[in-house]
Amino acid sequence: MGQTARVSAVVWTAAGSLLAWLWLLLCQGFFWRTDVRLPPRAEPDSWPSVCVVVPARDEAAVLPAALPSLLVQDYPGRAEVFLVDDGSADGTGDLARELARRHGGLPLTVSSPGEPPTGWTGKLWAVRHGIGLARARGPEYLLLTDADIAHAPDSLRELVAAARSGGFDVVSQMARLRVESVWERFVVPAFVYFFAQLYPFRRIAGEGRTAAAAGGCVLLRAEAAEWARIPDAIRHAVIDDVALARAVKRGGGRVWLGLAERVDSVRPYPRLRDLWRMVSRSAYAQLRHNPVLLAGTVAGLALVYLVPPVAVLAGLAVGRTPAAVIGGLAWLVMAGTYAPMLRYYRQPLWLAPLLPFTAFLYLLMTVDSAVQHYRGRGAAWKGRTYTRPDALPDEG
Repeated sequence: MGQTARVSAVVWTAAGSLLAWLWLLLCQGFFWRTDVRLPPRAEPDSWPSVCVVVPARDEAAVLPAALPSLLVQDYPGRAEVFLVDDGSADGTGDLARELARRHGGLPLTVSSPGEPPTGWTGKLWAVRHGIGLARARGPEYLLLTDADIAHAPDSLRELVAAARSGGFDVVSQMARLRVESVWERFVVPAFVYFFAQLYPFRRIAGEGRTAAAAGGCVLLRAEAAEWARIPDAIRHAVIDDVALARAVKRGGGRVWLGLAERVDSVRPYPRLRDLWRMVSRSAYAQLRHNPVLLAGTVAGLALVYLVPPVAVLAGLAVGRTPAAVIGGLAWLVMAGTYAPMLRYYRQPLWLAPLLPFTAFLYLLMTVDSAVQHYRGRGAAWKGRTYTRPDALPDEG
């Protein structure tokens, strides 16, 4: 009787996982599709002015592969680049000036904001400083992009054309992250897959509440930045890109987010430790530092991603076909939804059935993020730690 009850529990749990996957497959904005690229666009009659703001802190290692791509943008209108050297100790500012002398192109201004005051995350303080400098030029658009992002020569004109044609206040592209090391292959495509699962790209452009952006590449209409009070309204935010999109959408603005085709991150994450830090630094902030949400997230990850392979193995071990079949079906749907993201990242499809392993790593990273928070270490990044429990007042 006891063994039968245990087998029945496995079957019912596997059935719950399969139902969850069928719902995700059909009812979560088709998050698993990777065809959301820049929307239809036409070149405007006159090209608006754009200021590019690049917050940079200790970025000398990646700047030579990224900054020149901004300086040589093939943009028909007036454009200018403002690199904000946020207290770097590696000569980031001097290197930026040298790259500008070497490559020419768009005008470059390098400036430093000093240490952020209480209540500001360092990156957003740097962005505020850059936007302040840019406003003196009276641009119609601001391109907020990270120091590790390399843009194709026509990136800026394509973003502006998409914003103008679609009437969007925010047009953001999820830069294609580097996938070269073994751990990058396991973790990076899943990172974007999980992000799209939380924020289905198709819903972001709609009238609903779903809003998100990718901080590496955000074209923001300057007027929208003013009435949405960007970045002051989100100055505490650790996950600043999502907070920005929500602030704009709450104010009635239109937001678009999709996958990039020719916008790439050049930052390497060769070791699991590097990727672990990338995820864990903000995972608990995403859950609003709420233990109940943490417990629910852990349980949800276990049900959706871990139960299918466990059900298959348990069903085969005790000779119970229903558990193995139901678990196998859930595992198959999971792998099938992951396959398009692997193709987008040009990775082998045999990685798809290994998604439960990667999901387990993300579960551990999320728990570690909470542990670090309660140890007083908060969201650490670039030598700064943000420990405020209310770090995301504008992201809820």
